[in-house]
Amino acid sequence: MGKIALLVSREEMIHQAHNILQEKKFEIQEMRVIHTGDTVMEARRSIADGATIIIARGLQASIIKQYTDTPVVEIVLTAQEMALLIMRAKQIAGKEKPVVAVVGFRNMFCDMSYFDELYNIELKTYFADQGAELPVVVRRAISEGADVVIGGDTAVSIATEAGVPSLFLSMTEDSMRQAFSMAENMEYAMNVEKKTAAQLETLLDYSYSGVIRLDGNGEITAVNPLMEDMVGKTEAELKGENIRKAAPMIGEEAWKRVFEKGEDYSLFFEWNGTPIFAVLAPVLYEARVDGAIITCHKMKKKTVTPERSRGGQNRENNRVLPPLVQFEDILQKSTAMQECIRKANLYALSEHPVVLIGEPGTEKRMLAESIHNSSIRAHGPFLDVPCEGLSGEEQKNMIFGNRGAVLQVQGGTLLLRDVEELTAANQYRLYQLIRFCVCHGADIASLRKVDVRVMVTIGCPLSELMARQKISPDLYYLLSGLELFVPPLRERREDLLEKIENTIHDCCEHYSRYHVLTKGAMEVMLDYPWKGNLFQIESFCERLILMAGKRSIDEVAVRRLLAELYPERILGNGQGTENCDAARPFAMNENGSDTLPDEAVTIRELLHKFSGSREKTAQAMGISKATLWRHMKKYGIEKDR
Repeated sequence: MGKIALLVSREEMIHQAHNILQEKKFEIQEMRVIHTGDTVMEARRSIADGATIIIARGLQASIIKQYTDTPVVEIVLTAQEMALLIMRAKQIAGKEKPVVAVVGFRNMFCDMSYFDELYNIELKTYFADQGAELPVVVRRAISEGADVVIGGDTAVSIATEAGVPSLFLSMTEDSMRQAFSMAENMEYAMNVEKKTAAQLETLLDYSYSGVIRLDGNGEITAVNPLMEDMVGKTEAELKGENIRKAAPMIGEEAWKRVFEKGEDYSLFFEWNGTPIFAVLAPVLYEARVDGAIITCHKMKKKTVTPERSRGGQNRENNRVLPPLVQFEDILQKSTAMQECIRKANLYALSEHPVVLIGEPGTEKRMLAESIHNSSIRAHGPFLDVPCEGLSGEEQKNMIFGNRGAVLQVQGGTLLLRDVEELTAANQYRLYQLIRFCVCHGADIASLRKVDVRVMVTIGCPLSELMARQKISPDLYYLLSGLELFVPPLRERREDLLEKIENTIHDCCEHYSRYHVLTKGAMEVMLDYPWKGNLFQIESFCERLILMAGKRSIDEVAVRRLLAELYPERILGNGQGTENCDAARPFAMNENGSDTLPDEAVTIRELLHKFSGSREKTAQAMGISKATLWRHMKKYGIEKDR
């Protein structure tokens, strides 16, 4: 428990305090009369004796607050006490509307804003900042025509010498009782805070997780011992540093989610070579973010031994390309891609298979490599194998054979592209690999125990593949779970803009040219659907720069090249073609009527299939309902249903 000390300048105030304490409502452990000149010394004496809160008045209270760190409760005259003094001053003045001067220190008085109207007086206040200023302000009050002066000893003495009526600034027990109540409330709050801090400190010290506390500005206020061990820094080294500087790998998206939106955020990163899974949770106080708690769990790294990697640095293993791509290498200015990467970061913590769904040219492989590099398998091999265009025998030999990908990528990650192209027999082999960690060689009866994480890419949702019987039920249910839809660039305008700008710049650098796109040209490129995404943009920009005849490339040149390179696109129903005019969302057929693009045909077919359900249609296409609605409006489909 703390100790409350009362330090005042007059003996009568001690008597008032004794009277109040007879009520047995308050506990004041020390009460003393002190001289103003000795205020600092006397206050420090009380603090040395255990005082945690000091009650004082006027100048003495200001001095104690200035020269010590101990909380001070100021004795302030109540409105009732000041009203009594004003009424007495009015009687002494003998005037209908006298000028009453109140002299002292600002912290001694209550709010007197409406006293003039309430008591029909002209109230003037004269406040001093230091004791030496009191005589000056008293004389100014007298020179400005005060009929009565209300103040302390100094004010009364000077007013008497000048022949001006005065009143001593006496108080009733009300202001003292109010100060006692405030002091005890403050002591209670301080004790609660100390207990909470002690409990939190114990929790931090004995937590099985690394913990970092942040204030409302993101500065580190506490770090527990386990966190010190994780990052190789002491609390003293980290305390006071902003988390965005101390751990920049956490990223701006996490900061915005936690500190601006008040939402929790989880991610995986490395700090000082230690793989960490972190959960950032905001501390909310009165609907605002007042800080955050970061809870960190140390992840184990998977060690790749020479045996597990089939001879370590042998010639077979040299064929496995080293994974180099990280999440930060991926375009992610758009909200859609930021959310995709956030999920991918979390999937890196798992050992289960990941399904990457996206159009040709999207960052499916980059995401797969990034997930691998952020996982406990980061030091193991990564291999990408296509399934399309191979016979069943070729698939078996390339993936599951004695010299196949599965055995080459031991301890690492295997990415199978277009997994729906696997034959039924090879889908069963993949099922066995994922479910039981075994690999069938040339003979299906021969099994080898393996340690491989599987990722696969597909062009449409698993549910659609299942409906079309392109994937076995066992494999479908085994793969469904960690699905990651990679949004196309046309739905990521910020990323599309950056990709176009970067590609144009790189092409100009490569060919030692200097070309710029006009605003109109950029708008045409931003509005084009880019079904081939990154690949299509890169090849298009290369051709655009090579064929450019002048420095400024306008929309006419862009439209001309789009029409030249992509004159036809296969319709979604396979029944015709569409002229790909960049200037129009639709193409004209021989009769002059609009032919719907393949995207519109797909939407109509899926709406029909799902009896008009937009939610199921959006899920089947791997897009949001809002995006589906925009596409339906664009093609006028809502009118046709």
